[in-house]
Amino acid sequence: MTALDHPTHAISAEPRTVAAVARLMEAMRVLFRSLKNRRQVNYLSQLSDYELADIGLMRTDLEVVMGAPMTVDPTARLSQYARERYVIERGARRVC
Repeated sequence: MTALDHPTHAISAEPRTVAAVARLMEAMRVLFRSLKNRRQVNYLSQLSDYELADIGLMRTDLEVVMGAPMTVDPTARLSQYARERYVIERGARRVC
């Protein structure tokens, strides 16, 4: 058998195009979600310090997450800050 006897399969451009469009759509989804979440953080910045403390945040937390790159989800970081603060305060209560 020679190499000419074997059928060759040309690489189709269609799967590559579909994959590229899927990556583009995912990037757009992440960008729109980030913009939406940043709008929500702007809303949080209008709350008083007492209201922010009720949900476990400080005004500096808002400033830090708004200074992060656009690709970082600010709400995930705020949630992380609130959880860490809760754990620290719970530990401090046990010591007393």
